[in-house]
Amino acid sequence: MAETTAAATSSPSGAKGPALDELMLAMDVVDTLRHQEDVALRELAQEGRDDVLKERLRRIYESQGLTVSDRILDEGIKALKESRFTYEQTPPGLSRTLAGLWVRRGAFGKALVVLVMLAVAWIGWSVWQQTVAERTAEAARIELTETLPRQIAAAGQAALAEARTDDARERVEQLQSDASAALARSDAEAARVALADLDRVRGDLMRVYELRIVSRPGEQSGIFRIPDVNSGARNYYLIVEAVTPDGQLLSFPIRSEENGQTKTVSKWGVRVPQQTYEAVRRDKTDDGILQGEVLATKPRGALEPVFSMAVSGGEITEW
Repeated sequence: MAETTAAATSSPSGAKGPALDELMLAMDVVDTLRHQEDVALRELAQEGRDDVLKERLRRIYESQGLTVSDRILDEGIKALKESRFTYEQTPPGLSRTLAGLWVRRGAFGKALVVLVMLAVAWIGWSVWQQTVAERTAEAARIELTETLPRQIAAAGQAALAEARTDDARERVEQLQSDASAALARSDAEAARVALADLDRVRGDLMRVYELRIVSRPGEQSGIFRIPDVNSGARNYYLIVEAVTPDGQLLSFPIRSEENGQTKTVSKWGVRVPQQTYEAVRRDKTDDGILQGEVLATKPRGALEPVFSMAVSGGEITEW
């Protein structure tokens, strides 16, 4: 800076520069003093050493080919002592804080934009969540107060229309009562279960089939088992299958009394008294053809088949 500014004040004619040039040159002197901080601090710390400092400054400029007047050198030394041309930070306060915010307004603006965008996104998400919750609550209210009651009433009426036995009607009415209680306590899940049970019972009531004793070549019509807990006893079973009027075989979930497991099967064993078992055995061994093959008939409107032979009540799925 010393070279540039000082050179600017020198002219071929040696004419005196304008006041601004002198000010700039004085500032250059101060700047030079700051760059020579070790000299300045040492010399200025001793009174009466300004002349020595001035000479040293003069030699610095002369080494650069510049001529600086005593007045300019004195002005520069004086300015350094008075801390002129020195930036002094504004003391902390409201004005300084506001000024700093204004200077950094670009960065704060970007941060503010991000915060605004996040706030808008959060508000939008909250509104969406609230809307979804309100719609879900409204859908649940409509299901409990309108949809399920209407469906349960229709299913109950349809099932009662099919029921032709006392136990069937009692079963339908019990399911209707369970559904009403579920609706009263706003238990939609229990109400749906009761509705599904009503539909299933209606299907069972409409079903018609016969439990026929299996009598095909190579297949057993009956078996007996010796219980593990009593080797002196025998349990007798007839092997049956459910056949519809059009000849289709039906499958049912059957719980085996031997292991407690439930399997869906199209053929299973029904436990019968020994007398029933022996009667079927004699029928089949008489001429190889089972004349009385129908063990039970399931009529429409009933929940359970009506047995034409005595049975004991247990069932098995494997033999």
